[in-house]
Amino acid sequence: GAGSVAAVPPEGGEMKAEHFFTEQEKEEISQAVQRVEKRTAGEIAVMVVDASDSYPESLVLGGCVLGSILALPVSHLFFAASLWFFLPFFFLFAVVLIWLLQRLPTLQRHFILSARLEEMVQRRALRAFYEKELYRTRDQTGVLFFISLFERRVWILADKGIYQKLSQQDLQQYAAGIARGIKEKNAAGLLIQQIESIGAMLARHFPVKEDDTNEISDTVIVG
Repeated sequence: GAGSVAAVPPEGGEMKAEHFFTEQEKEEISQAVQRVEKRTAGEIAVMVVDASDSYPESLVLGGCVLGSILALPVSHLFFAASLWFFLPFFFLFAVVLIWLLQRLPTLQRHFILSARLEEMVQRRALRAFYEKELYRTRDQTGVLFFISLFERRVWILADKGIYQKLSQQDLQQYAAGIARGIKEKNAAGLLIQQIESIGAMLARHFPVKEDDTNEISDTVIVG
């Protein structure tokens, strides 16, 4: 499949996937998917997850870096910069900060490279694409709208039938539109717009068939 990613701005805030969309918004998204699929053989799925990975290396890195920054002045001011006092304070601060970083995603993200975030979101979206069997659609026209909240990334994954008609730049524009909606606290509205936009393209290239069946669930998937 082909994918596209867009960063969700920090203003999107921290929220759990379970509560990211209200029940009414979930129903509106489901209805939008149903409307689109009445006009096309394409199949659309929407999935939102808390995070695509736990990034344990960022916890260790953040704990060590911040632990060193805090331990250095303490040992210097009160213990004449003694290494024997620096090390215990370093380990103490590091352990506490690792615990703290686990509960402060905004701070933890500072210790993860952007490329690493994008890589893990892509991997998680690809895994979901196969877990939900979007690759098994008759005309290879499955499309996954994947939102990963911790990374603040939107990833759109399309099967190869779609990719023959839709460029990487087009996918990027759709993903960026959803990311903008999250920034503006209108994620559901912009998501529905992008679903309908892709739906119009699907209807042109993959019109609905007489024997068409709904191959993928229309409800929002919460991971």
